[in-house]
Amino acid sequence: MERKKELSILAWMLLVFGIAFFLPIENIRFQTAIQATFDLVKWYAREHVILCLLPAFFIAGVISVFVSQGSVLKYFGANAKKWLAYTVASVSGTILAVCSCTILPLFTSIYKRGAGLGPAIAFLYSGPAINILAIILTARILGFEMGVARTIGAVAFSIVIGSIMSLIYRKEEKAKQEEQMNIVPPLEKRPMWQTSLHFFVLVLILVFANWGKPAENSTGAWYWIWSHKWQITAFWGLFLIYSLIYILKLNRWHVWTGVAVTLLSIYLSFSFVTDPKIQPLVPMIIGIAALSIITLLDENDPDNKEWTLSSWGFAKQIMPLLGIGVVIAGFLLGSTHDHTNIEGVIPPSWISTLVGGNSLFANFFSSIVGAFMYFATLTEVPILQGLMAAGMGKGPALALLLAGPSLSLPNMLVIRGVLGTQKTVVYVTLVIIMATLTGMIYGSL
Repeated sequence: MERKKELSILAWMLLVFGIAFFLPIENIRFQTAIQATFDLVKWYAREHVILCLLPAFFIAGVISVFVSQGSVLKYFGANAKKWLAYTVASVSGTILAVCSCTILPLFTSIYKRGAGLGPAIAFLYSGPAINILAIILTARILGFEMGVARTIGAVAFSIVIGSIMSLIYRKEEKAKQEEQMNIVPPLEKRPMWQTSLHFFVLVLILVFANWGKPAENSTGAWYWIWSHKWQITAFWGLFLIYSLIYILKLNRWHVWTGVAVTLLSIYLSFSFVTDPKIQPLVPMIIGIAALSIITLLDENDPDNKEWTLSSWGFAKQIMPLLGIGVVIAGFLLGSTHDHTNIEGVIPPSWISTLVGGNSLFANFFSSIVGAFMYFATLTEVPILQGLMAAGMGKGPALALLLAGPSLSLPNMLVIRGVLGTQKTVVYVTLVIIMATLTGMIYGSL
């Protein structure tokens, strides 16, 4: 045993030395891929972690602590009515407006609370896939037909893939059903409407804080909401203050002190920080820090403290894997966001060449690329617009739209930590197969 351990250490040392010795730092593509990696990591940290993931962790904490197990079992449990469970799960994305990474803490939370595998998978897929903002943007930029096809495909995918997963692992699901039949959920600590209000206020803050910029020269409701997104977010913040004081019963002086510090940070940030992208991040960080401190110091209800500790638990579990995934995705596939396009080791020209027409290979390859590439909320549409302009067929385009937003390499790493390797491989395979077949059917119409 000792000898095996020493040989293992030696093997790792030789591997690391070999990589260092043969690093192709003089190769231009390698240098560009390194630049793309750091660019994607920086962009992800600035644009996604603070505004998307941190609020999502707190929403997941609400599900884990304040939403009773009885409620989760009623709507998502192994014994729940299938039509109800799959209906709720398959349309959840229209409310949540999240990406493949932001959905993870929410999925983890409901699955650990006892949701059946099928409804949980449907929720995991549909959350990013039918993001209402992305559907509207798809219809406006890529055409009404593509927007409708994406909507129908995403809802159908979530139900079909969830049902197949439930069927494949029916023995485990049957055991879960029997186990849940003996569970006697505790009484609700507060009326359901109060917990729902607290939950949806956090969801609305997440949605409007991340409202995507409309296309150039846009007008109408979308543009108005985007131009007033921070005022709207602040409006929902008032409801959060109400919820913290009158629903969670937190110390009102602690809450108002946190509000005052957050308001001061808004003034200081917009007065002294020149980068408009950084300005809203400062009060968001201060507000989240204040919320964490207030709940951790609360002595009235242990659930309030547990809310933040649970959110921290999701962050510890998910963030390291997401970080690793973003680094790998940036190195291999490059960094494409806003007006930035830095190539990774795999040239985009290879991809656009391979996904022309409507062949089985083109659709399959498009599904594979979409599954492993990371798309932040709404970014898949302009990326796809560029690929279609380069010759991508409409079938492979839909295949990428159906596989891409719901999956990514960072997303897969986290799912594996929750479901295990086998279930993750089955889930990813089902998404890729379904996307490929749907793309071929759509491309032939």
